[in-house]
Amino acid sequence: MLRYLNGGESHGRLLLAVLEGLPAGVPLTEAEVNRDLARRQMGYGRGGRMRIEQDRVEFVSGVRKGFTLGSPIGLQIENKDWRNWQEIMAVDPPGAPEGTEPPPVDPVKQRVVTKPRPGHADLVGAIKYAHTDIRNVLEKASARETAIRVAVGAVAKALLNSFQIMIVSHVREIGGIQAETDRMTLDEIRAAAEESEVRCADAAAAEKMTRKIREAKEKGDTLGGVFEVVARNVPMGLGSYSQWDRRLSARLAFALMSIQAMKGVEIGMGFEAARRFGSEVHDEIFYDESGGGFYRKTNNAGGLEGGITNGQPIVLRVAMKPIATLYSPLKSVDIKTKEAFEATVERSDICTVPAAGVIGESVVAYELAAAMVEKFGGDSLSEMKRNYDGYMEYVKNR
Repeated sequence: MLRYLNGGESHGRLLLAVLEGLPAGVPLTEAEVNRDLARRQMGYGRGGRMRIEQDRVEFVSGVRKGFTLGSPIGLQIENKDWRNWQEIMAVDPPGAPEGTEPPPVDPVKQRVVTKPRPGHADLVGAIKYAHTDIRNVLEKASARETAIRVAVGAVAKALLNSFQIMIVSHVREIGGIQAETDRMTLDEIRAAAEESEVRCADAAAAEKMTRKIREAKEKGDTLGGVFEVVARNVPMGLGSYSQWDRRLSARLAFALMSIQAMKGVEIGMGFEAARRFGSEVHDEIFYDESGGGFYRKTNNAGGLEGGITNGQPIVLRVAMKPIATLYSPLKSVDIKTKEAFEATVERSDICTVPAAGVIGESVVAYELAAAMVEKFGGDSLSEMKRNYDGYMEYVKNR
């Protein structure tokens, strides 16, 4: 069983995670993880925080001389901005001589937040956890948390790479401008997206998206969009129909919706399937008697049927709302005074859809790695590969 927990605050000392269940012998270096961390920080429309942080992972356990040990992998990423927040984010209370009352908290100096921002977890989090300082909420609810999730996903990719499973993401839409990539191969999409400032493989659409982001910035507004994640070479048989929570389609949708600001997930044809006749939706089954086994000529199902992978590429599209922090503030109410005000502005991005695609890759990679470990088991990569090879031979000859 593969599992992990993460911790850390946006302006705290560091972000951390512990990943348990990865088999021994998986090739893994910090440089591999850092490449994805750098990709997460790129993209036209990012804010000032990206100029402060240069994320680098440090393995503190579970990896030795470039290979996993089979024991829990400890990861951490330093928050460089923490040096400016040490007093505000201090673990211990303000100092005071023994036997005396601690000095009163200066709300301005301590940057106490009592004004919730619309679209954030600020108000609901403060009420749920009985916080009087909303900073206690926004520090963990912040999308800064996704840096450590990308690091975990990069580790998961290292396992998937051993089975030639490739995950690609690209931007399909920003601010209503849609990319046209239907005539491109996945390799072409991947190459073009990685060269684009907005991670869009359609150069003409990418130029329009860039202009739209610039327009939003001039207005003090933000933009959302849609990104797509595709996983290739995924074997048939991951996931299960036997229980609701073991359906891989559900687990992938859950993982993608757990990313901050995501509002919808489509698999394969997605919502368009609801508008078609069944004869236009379902993928017919064929059999290659020369040794290829069962196959499909279409992939409207997006690689998943009954919550189980069917051997086709997994295709997922995710809708992201515009960033909630606006430079033209919306109206809100102070939780302490109950007075109306215009929402405060924390340092923010204009559009993070390009980065969201990289995060989407990461959460999909983790779920696929977890499903691979569940299906093929093994305390070491070599044992897992033996199980995988035997199963794939069975599938081929079924």
